[in-house]
Amino acid sequence: MYKILRHNLKRFPCRLLLLSLVQMVRVKGFVLTDKLLFKDGRIMFDWWDEIDESKEWQRFIFYLLSASYAVVSIVALVQLCRIQLRVPEYGWTTQKVFHLMNFIVNGLRAVLFGFYKSVFLVKSKALEMVLLDLPGLLFFSTYTLLVLFWAEIYHQARSLPINKLRPAYYSINGFIYFAQACLWISVRLSQSNLAVELSRLFISVISFCAALGFMIYGGRLFFMLRRFPIESRGRQRKLFEVGFVTGICCTCFLIRCIVSTLSADRNAGLDVLDHPILNLIYYMFVEILPSALVLFILRKLPPKRVSEQYHPIR
Repeated sequence: MYKILRHNLKRFPCRLLLLSLVQMVRVKGFVLTDKLLFKDGRIMFDWWDEIDESKEWQRFIFYLLSASYAVVSIVALVQLCRIQLRVPEYGWTTQKVFHLMNFIVNGLRAVLFGFYKSVFLVKSKALEMVLLDLPGLLFFSTYTLLVLFWAEIYHQARSLPINKLRPAYYSINGFIYFAQACLWISVRLSQSNLAVELSRLFISVISFCAALGFMIYGGRLFFMLRRFPIESRGRQRKLFEVGFVTGICCTCFLIRCIVSTLSADRNAGLDVLDHPILNLIYYMFVEILPSALVLFILRKLPPKRVSEQYHPIR
């Protein structure tokens, strides 16, 4: 039976999951019968293969991803406009830049999945990687902006210097884009699988660093707010915001880290035309749902600025 399974695993998209299931069953001391895993000589998970091979399902899933990204992008743009109308005199604050970058990242993903055939079937591997990886890098820059914002709040509350935080953010992001560009050029010039694997592992490393940044500064800010002596409605709301956003962002970046590490194997690639279900699950849980939830949690508008010439009636 294991020989039959291994033969089918070569063409089965979720082969790693099924192989793990078989190994778990073997450890427990019994073997699944053919009646449980097979029906008329075929694996009962053939519905997955049928969807992967169906042009109609591919079109539906990729257009669904495109529409989902477009909705999140529009929500971010609407929120940016609301903030600008509320406090136009503040200029480009961190909150405004965060919503603008969300609009750009999700809008770019919407366009890419809208033209999925052109993206996945592009002849140049380097160009394909640029199209698929660049939005991921922008997503990293967008959400590490929250880490920077929280770090500034924490340092100010602890009377620590903050003048080096923003230069560090710009330097780290600049290095990441430069290193990734070098990897793309290496893929174009060398045409080797090693450069592709290094590029995917690099995405994995920076995703882990982002998750670590959220755990460090999100955790510090959360516990600092919990120790705040004054009980207030605003304190509870900030605890909710920091706690949930930290949990959401840590989870999505850790998932990206794990998947990028696994996909470094050229036989386990995710961003391919024949794996629409995997693309749907991955991008829903790593980018679309986290972005939507964070935008919803951080939906509160900043308070209006009171004019200096205004004097309240006493």
